[in-house]
Amino acid sequence: MSNTDIRDALANAIAYLKAHPDDARYTDSAATAVLESGLAVTVHGPQGMSIHTDMPKSVGGTDQSPSPGWLLRAAQASCLATLIAMRAAQQGLEPGRIEVVVDSESDDRGILGIDDSVPAGPMSSRARVRIGGNGASPEQMAALVRWADAHCPVQDAVRRAVPCTVETDN
Repeated sequence: MSNTDIRDALANAIAYLKAHPDDARYTDSAATAVLESGLAVTVHGPQGMSIHTDMPKSVGGTDQSPSPGWLLRAAQASCLATLIAMRAAQQGLEPGRIEVVVDSESDDRGILGIDDSVPAGPMSSRARVRIGGNGASPEQMAALVRWADAHCPVQDAVRRAVPCTVETDN
């Protein structure tokens, strides 16, 4: 899709939701994970989409697919890149190549239950953004990144304590 097409689609979505605010809130599509063998999992989603995960050999996996933690970082990186592109399109900017690298710091004592005072998930994450701007100033590019970071749903979910429940069906 061209930047003009993206800008038009966003303008239409914004106009619609301003006119119909009750339609803005919805239940996201489900992800259904099925343990296949060992620690390998297939996750099924809408429209036949699926992904596979596995764990490193050091904890009993085969290391043949990305780990769930890596997919979290991939979700952060891709969401930020997408939001930067969306905002650039809205502002009529041509950002060129957008590259987002996300890493995190973790302590395996948490996931392995060695020390309950250590979080099981990442203790911190960091995103590094490179944008090859075509005619946009460094200030405009920095503003794109700030806007994307503030509006990225994955960044928000990582940054904010999101209420989460687990139910057991037997």
